[in-house]
Amino acid sequence: MKRVSFIALILMIASLSFGQKQLTDFDKLMASLNKGQSVKAIFHYAKFQLISDNEISKDTIDAVGGMSVETYEYFAKGAVRNKQAFVVFSESKLIKNPLGKGHVLNYVKVKVTADSKVRVTAEYLDPKTYEVNMTENFFGDMNDQKNESGIFFYQR
Repeated sequence: MKRVSFIALILMIASLSFGQKQLTDFDKLMASLNKGQSVKAIFHYAKFQLISDNEISKDTIDAVGGMSVETYEYFAKGAVRNKQAFVVFSESKLIKNPLGKGHVLNYVKVKVTADSKVRVTAEYLDPKTYEVNMTENFFGDMNDQKNESGIFFYQR
């Protein structure tokens, strides 16, 4: 019985040490990515500022999305005439359009700047022609456990 309890305790400690760690700023995000660690992004869109059709929306959507950061590109300050360093990553998935108009490619592009500001661009593309059917831009800051931002990054 003691042996079973000891093994259970070891497994519990091991699972805690392999848990998720929130990345609360740009430097921590880049350190994780540059070490090759797995990073997951979670977006609570209701806590973003939404710009759609070049207009600031008073209301945003109550939706949550997430993605793994698999492929990314980092640009140091001045690399492409940029005033501050940034990292970008994107993903595209075929989904059934929630507006009931068939299937679309759901393309999500994320840009995080050195001041921990985040822009998420969501587009619906026609899967045959790649014509853009919808574009929305969401703006916010990385959640630093002190602010109310809905943009979370986790190291797994």
